Amino acid sequence: MKKANSSGISCKLIILSVFIFLSTALAYSQAKRNKVYNDYIDTYKEIAIDHMKKYQIPASITLAQGLLESGAGKSTLTQNSNNHFGIKCHNDWTGEKVYHADDKPDDCFRKYKKAEDSFDDHSRFLVDKPRYKNLFSLKITDYRGWAKGLQQSGYATDKAYANKLIKLIEDYELYQHDKKGNIKNTVETKEYSHTPYKTHNLIYIVAEDGDTFEDIAEEFGFKVKDLYKFNEVPEGYPLKAGDLVYFEKKKSKADIPYYEHEVQVGESMYSISQLYGVKVKNLYKINKKDFEYVPVEGDVLKLR
Repeated sequence: MKKANSSGISCKLIILSVFIFLSTALAYSQAKRNKVYNDYIDTYKEIAIDHMKKYQIPASITLAQGLLESGAGKSTLTQNSNNHFGIKCHNDWTGEKVYHADDKPDDCFRKYKKAEDSFDDHSRFLVDKPRYKNLFSLKITDYRGWAKGLQQSGYATDKAYANKLIKLIEDYELYQHDKKGNIKNTVETKEYSHTPYKTHNLIYIVAEDGDTFEDIAEEFGFKVKDLYKFNEVPEGYPLKAGDLVYFEKKKSKADIPYYEHEVQVGESMYSISQLYGVKVKNLYKINKKDFEYVPVEGDVLKLR
């Protein structure tokens, strides 16, 4: 196990681990969870995991799309036709049909005998359409890349579609199901040697491919629960290459000259808070938003 080379940084880390006090209420637990959403997840998570193994589509993405498109199974379309993903008939559909107001008053949607058929058709829809081909080159745990790619490939016209999926996945910790279904996941022996940086007057490292909070905590002598608190995430939160991992409590507002941020596709309030080292709850507060707010591409958020 390697230690940080700088004794100054090591001392600071020790001091931080002893004296820093953080609220036990993380940003994700502050977002009120809907029982109807929880019930939907419990009902269909095993189907999503099975389809992940079969089709290599993240279970988190399948569940988030199902929640969003079906209103957690409560939409009229879903109730009347078991259509959980709002897939329209198209020219190649030979099954049963139902007509429902959408872009037009009488748009044609696919009708299924049972929910499982809808989930299977959704997976085949993504696999068979050439415009989604590039998504399958992404890592199965890269739900952020999948969400962004779906929007950019034209799955939905909603400019906030990707960000809505990401928010659902992070609010309800759907990424946990990706690990259960990830048959390509292998254990590799890796020697870590991250370089600590200091920006926004905060110490952090940049995550590498395959990193976990547990590995980083071991390398620098932290308690893993402290790293989770510093970065405002629940246990088991997945890292991807390029993510910032803070070694201390984030700030209440961004440093000068960072006054505003223009939202991009695939960003969440959490990812923006990490970018500038600002607490998630403060980012909501500064912008007078509640925790149901989903940042839309082009929105301009205040940082201080």
